[in-house]
Amino acid sequence: MKITRLAEIATDKTKFKTLSDFLDFAERYLTYVATELQAVIISQNENHYHFYQYGSEGDYQITRPINSKLMHSANDFPAVKKSFAKILNNAKNLRSQKKRESINKTVYTLQMAVGSTLDALPAGKSNVARKINGDLFEHLVHLVIRGTGIDCKSGVVKIPFVLRGKKQFQMSYQHDLIVEQDGNVKLIGSIKTSSKDRLGKIFIDKFLYSKLTDTNIPHIAVFLNDVQRKKTRQKNKYGVGSTFLPGHFRGYSIKLNPLDGVYYCDIRPNMLTEDILKDHIRNLDHLLCEDIWKFI
Repeated sequence: MKITRLAEIATDKTKFKTLSDFLDFAERYLTYVATELQAVIISQNENHYHFYQYGSEGDYQITRPINSKLMHSANDFPAVKKSFAKILNNAKNLRSQKKRESINKTVYTLQMAVGSTLDALPAGKSNVARKINGDLFEHLVHLVIRGTGIDCKSGVVKIPFVLRGKKQFQMSYQHDLIVEQDGNVKLIGSIKTSSKDRLGKIFIDKFLYSKLTDTNIPHIAVFLNDVQRKKTRQKNKYGVGSTFLPGHFRGYSIKLNPLDGVYYCDIRPNMLTEDILKDHIRNLDHLLCEDIWKFI
């Protein structure tokens, strides 16, 4: 299958209704990149990040940075595809670190297959591609959470404004992730491919919701990664740069309110070691195997 045909599929969100649809697409993409790439470019500063360069049919476009430690290969993916639904279904009781790591790698691979395919589109369609990629990641996370047995959705949460004991009006807030039980909201979340330009809003959403409702409903954020391609001083050489703002994260956590969980497929090294960051940021498997069951 050519990259142009893969791009046609990736731009049609109706092709990704189920988790199986994502798995099938990723398998096709991985089969393509195994033999059809023009080149694989190694990042100059973080060598485990690679950039795929397409051939003439992809106008020699270069993809976003891909973490080779997380991206499955065409050889190992058939086994992953076969077992993924079962692993998710057993997430609550999952004790195997290897299987937990598989959750992160598989979700990362599924989404990067879509995003990297969209990188083959002409530059004039980059905004459209970005919107599709974000929408599909939100949908993928919903499907993954449902795979654990927990229902979820995106939508509007209506917040009553009460003054002197009487409801005056309602305020509506759109959220990427809503988990309800018995008609009560148990969890609210934001699902984005990156925290870039979005971090402050997520903290403020929790602050406003808590103040307006006088409740402490958990608010979380799910991100794919926080890296982007950057040029180096060497001609035609590329590296990766972080889009995460640790100072902002600490400031919002201390002065506004901490989020109840922040989860990444591709977590940055400083998130695991630096104060405050390491207390609030985890890999995605931590949400699916532990935290979400506590929240509900």
